[in-house]
Amino acid sequence: MRVISHRAIRTFAAKHPDAKTSLDQWYRITKRAHWHSRVEVQKVFPHADLVGRRTVFNIGGNKYRLIARISYRTRQVFVLAILTHAEYDKEHWK
Repeated sequence: MRVISHRAIRTFAAKHPDAKTSLDQWYRITKRAHWHSRVEVQKVFPHADLVGRRTVFNIGGNKYRLIARISYRTRQVFVLAILTHAEYDKEHWK
């Protein structure tokens, strides 16, 4: 899969250094993946949830949320936001 944008991941990790390892791991796994459906995503990330057209990944032991839109046809993962759990709960991202 092509991850757009790795810059968002680096920027968030710079502000939240404890998220860096988990985000890097998510990025490496996602970049190597060949997903064709949400079911395949959940085989790798069992706690990934579909919210509307977005997929929400738990990062760093449920401390952070990575919100992405996945295009299975074009094999692209668009990182829309990375939030702390508290920011995610406010639901402004919806």
